[in-house]
Amino acid sequence: MFAGLAALPNVGRSEKTADGKWFDISLAQWSVRKSIWAKTYSNLDFPERASKDYGINAVEYVTGFFESADPKYINKLKGRAADNGVRNLLIMVDGEGGLANTNGGERKKAVENHYKWIDAAKTLGCHSIRVNAYGKGSAEDVGSAAVDGLSSLSEYASQAGINVIVENHGGYSSNGEWLAGVMQKVNRRNVGTLPDFGNFRIGGGQTYDRYKGVAELMPYAKGVSAKSYDFDSLGRETKMDYYRLMKIVKDAGYRGHVGIEYEGKRLGEKEGILATKWLLEQCRGLLM
Repeated sequence: MFAGLAALPNVGRSEKTADGKWFDISLAQWSVRKSIWAKTYSNLDFPERASKDYGINAVEYVTGFFESADPKYINKLKGRAADNGVRNLLIMVDGEGGLANTNGGERKKAVENHYKWIDAAKTLGCHSIRVNAYGKGSAEDVGSAAVDGLSSLSEYASQAGINVIVENHGGYSSNGEWLAGVMQKVNRRNVGTLPDFGNFRIGGGQTYDRYKGVAELMPYAKGVSAKSYDFDSLGRETKMDYYRLMKIVKDAGYRGHVGIEYEGKRLGEKEGILATKWLLEQCRGLLM
């Protein structure tokens, strides 16, 4: 139960300025994937749509929606964001190989494949790229490979002033204890996590407790992904206790952006994003 929201009808939105809020809201591009797939608008239009359609002035990109990582294209996107007063926060990198591949040669190739996205993130003014700690083998072997891959990539990223952050995104990475252990062993200032409220499916029918997992990952968090699926008549997320999750986030001392990542099917794209935004605003007010 989302007991913290029982009194929501009587709770108003905080009237404090942005400086007085303990977190700001951003929009993850995955939330608008259907519009982009349908070619309703392109990656270049995303900053404007985030601002005009949702009143959100900070965004998180997905590499799959980029035409390329060519500097001319990246600078064009940077201009679009600037024209709309939108801040670029991070790029979620997929499809560039497993940074926890237990094959050293393949892992090195994956590390180098990420370089162009670090360069793009720097140009855009992002603080991070989000990467995946994928690998096959035992938890110990994949963990050791992840430490090596992340450490290696962090060296290139540090020169650009970019963080390398890992999301719980399936497999061993969705085990909070495992990923926290990797972070402890990497122990680098520009390597951290992006706790996702929904991605705790380990595989083989196994899931990891989302509240325990978020708590384990928050000490290393440089971003937070507020996954959502559906809402009840009071605006509460039906699969998870948002108040409980956001309290974990706040109690960890996090004071950054929380990114909306709507993945539901019942509500339309816009309705789901706005419902998630409203819910985050209520949690922010209750947890002041």
